[in-house]
Amino acid sequence: MASRNHSTSKKVGPEEASLDKRRRILGADKMDRQQGGSRVRTPFSVVTNTAATSDTANAAEGAAVVVDFTKDEVEALLNEKKKGNTYDNKKKIEQMMDLIKRLKLCVRWFKRIEEGYMQEKEKLQSELETAEKKCTDTGTEMKSKIEELEETVSDLRKTISSLEERIVKEESDKLEAINSYGKEKEARTEAEKVRDEKSAELEKVRDEKSVAVKKAISNEDLYKRSQEYNMSLQQYNSRLQSDLETVNEAHKRLETEKATIVESLSNVRGHNKALQDQLVSLKVSQDEAIKQKEILANELKCLREELKQIRDDRDCQLGQVHALTGEIAKYKEYTGKTCTQLDTLMIKTNALEETCSSQKEQIHILQQQLFAEKEKFKNADLSSLETRTMFEEQKRIIRELQDRLADIEFQVMEGEMLRKKLHNTILELKGNIRVFCRVRPLLPEDSTGTDMAVSFPTSTEVLDRGIDLVQSGQKYNFTFDKVFNHEASQQEVFIEISQLVQSALDGFKVCIFAYGQTGSGKTYTMMGKPDAPDLKGLIPRSLEQIFQISQSLKDQGWKYTMHVSLYEIYNETIRDLLSLNRSSGNDHTRMENSAPTPSKQHTIKHESDLATLEVCSVDEISSLLQQAAQSRSVGRTQMNEQSSRSHFVFKLRISGRNERTEKQVQGVLNLIDLAGSERLSRSGATGDRLKETQAINKSLSSLSDVIFALAKKEEHVPFRNSKLTHFLQPYLGGDSKTLMFVNVSPDQSSAGESLCSLRFAARVNACEIGIPRRQTQTSTRSSESRLSYG
Repeated sequence: MASRNHSTSKKVGPEEASLDKRRRILGADKMDRQQGGSRVRTPFSVVTNTAATSDTANAAEGAAVVVDFTKDEVEALLNEKKKGNTYDNKKKIEQMMDLIKRLKLCVRWFKRIEEGYMQEKEKLQSELETAEKKCTDTGTEMKSKIEELEETVSDLRKTISSLEERIVKEESDKLEAINSYGKEKEARTEAEKVRDEKSAELEKVRDEKSVAVKKAISNEDLYKRSQEYNMSLQQYNSRLQSDLETVNEAHKRLETEKATIVESLSNVRGHNKALQDQLVSLKVSQDEAIKQKEILANELKCLREELKQIRDDRDCQLGQVHALTGEIAKYKEYTGKTCTQLDTLMIKTNALEETCSSQKEQIHILQQQLFAEKEKFKNADLSSLETRTMFEEQKRIIRELQDRLADIEFQVMEGEMLRKKLHNTILELKGNIRVFCRVRPLLPEDSTGTDMAVSFPTSTEVLDRGIDLVQSGQKYNFTFDKVFNHEASQQEVFIEISQLVQSALDGFKVCIFAYGQTGSGKTYTMMGKPDAPDLKGLIPRSLEQIFQISQSLKDQGWKYTMHVSLYEIYNETIRDLLSLNRSSGNDHTRMENSAPTPSKQHTIKHESDLATLEVCSVDEISSLLQQAAQSRSVGRTQMNEQSSRSHFVFKLRISGRNERTEKQVQGVLNLIDLAGSERLSRSGATGDRLKETQAINKSLSSLSDVIFALAKKEEHVPFRNSKLTHFLQPYLGGDSKTLMFVNVSPDQSSAGESLCSLRFAARVNACEIGIPRRQTQTSTRSSESRLSYG
């Protein structure tokens, strides 16, 4: 079963992870073109042997095998035919279990690819949205910038005209000042020459000092970077050591696994050979890690030598800096003397310099303003060109993202079709009529004995599939498709039948019914307690799954409509529980001391006369189920305080249509809560209760006759002996997928009834019926349609 499937874990390196990511993006059709990469794909024959022979090792590992399939391998797996004697059921079951395990590996591989597709689709969608948003923002910013630049240009033109007028005035004043300044210029020339020579020497010294300081700073930065690189090398060395330890641990673990496999399974030489190959590859990788460690050690040694040389260079540079600072101090003393001589000359020229400097400053400021305005104008032109190029680039990126999104959506649709095909193949190989057994826990009103009448074997072959029952000191063994013990929760039970519910959405007819004696937990399994989320039964959980999946398939173009019918079979009459003409005065469905009398207003003769209501949400169906539960026939017996006195049937018709491919599917989901079988000696039924019990036992006996006829493959199957078998005819002798829940009480006093229920379930599990057919309809644009079964 799906909840017990455990596989051997497999390590994936960085190169293998990158290759696997590329394969998920390119899709299943391109997987076989990339086998030449660094990743080695697991051979399909090794996967088959591993799935068939290593259940014990798989349970110890607890992780999924990363196995890749090509399209040809998937087609070969789907078209694989049974081999051997058709009457050898044991060999046939082993072949089926082997094929089922390989199909599950294939389904896991496909789900992994599908998740990659969905993640890539979401990523591309988000990138597309951000790119569109950025494009719109860039357009608005560009418009606002253009408007601002136009306003700035107009302001600049006005400012330039005013500045030109001021420059003309300043130039006339400047000519006058130059004439007065020319007389003193000759006297100042000699002093300026001396000052220029000294200032040039001072600038040269300052430049040399700045170069030395920069060189010292760069040496310090280089030293810090070398220290950081040394730390990173040490960390990388520690990581290599940890990787080496993990490889050694994996090597030890593989040695122990090899020893246990050799002792327990001598016939799996092929699997041992694969493990030995893995061991050799691990040793090779270990040797490579050791070599890489030695190379890194040599590199670290070289880096340390280089660091020592850098430190020596730094010390030399510091010595040169100290020498230069001493020379600068000498130059400062020499220039101090010349400055005193220049002060006397500067006093004379201060008056003229003040007037000239003020005029120069004003002219310089005006020139700077003019130059700044011209630069702004040039930058505005460049920014407008850059925004235009960015806008075009964003448009191109958006077009590429849209094309990639369309390709991925097409790949997702193809993947969904392949998933449905694999899913249906798995369910067909498991058997069209499957039987699950569920044991309820002991209740306070049960007998005082502490031991239960049933037990569960722990051997690997029948783990979670076998049940043992003890009656009168004799032990009976039974094996079914799945056995739930008394500690199983409602969620665990639903997980096992969720794939069958998915088939109804895919266009198949599905029937799930609960069988067992009264008080064995049938109604709890099917309905549960809807008010408590953890205690919901199969019906509420199935409806939640159907509506949730139908909502998620809207992105792929699917639209579903649901129609519900609710009725019960009471005393061989069909009563519609959704009829709006029900008379409240004649409704005795909840009376405990008298039999319910069906009202003629909602008693029908044929199933086609049932009322069907279209539903759009889980809440609508929940209210209908609550209404039907209040109208259902329930009575009290000595074996059960609230015993179901009728067979309750919930039918959901699912119609789906894909607007993109114009494909249509028609699925049906039937969930049935049968009335409990009981012995008259134990139930103590009299009067009307006696008639109800006789009608219930008669319909269940007719069901047993039908199962016997199907098991013996008789030509005539008595489906018309009761209303119940007539209703179940399409699901027991037709093209549907059927599952039976046999509910068992662990009480010692109910061992006889439990034995009868388990024997009947074993007969049902041995029945073989027709292959399920998917009901689809494909429409063409020329308004022609054809019905096909997949």
